[in-house]
Amino acid sequence: MKIRFLAGLTLAGLLSASFANAECLYPKAPGSMPDGATATEQQMVDGMKAVKEYNNQVTAYLSCLDMEMQARIDAAGTEAPADQIAQIKAIQAKRHNAAVEELEAHAARFNEQVKVYKGRSKKS
Repeated sequence: MKIRFLAGLTLAGLLSASFANAECLYPKAPGSMPDGATATEQQMVDGMKAVKEYNNQVTAYLSCLDMEMQARIDAAGTEAPADQIAQIKAIQAKRHNAAVEELEAHAARFNEQVKVYKGRSKKS
């Protein structure tokens, strides 16, 4: 019984250690964006799909960051100094905020193109 328990603890430790070393992959923003002044409806729809997919990737990245942060805190142990835990949380917050800011900026640029596209159809 003790052997199984120790083996389970060892396996759990290896899994959390390997996860703590795994990196969350920063999502890349879509490379191109339709120009609302000249884009077709299909190009605008494709652009919207790309923004939605990028949003999904950022959401997954943020979840990964949360799990990674928790794994690092767990690995530091209950006796870890408060400043070490604060540093882990600060790094995670910077990575989180950078991803959200980039997503918001990309979405804002796309929304501007949507306005241009819609304004074009009103003039016709």
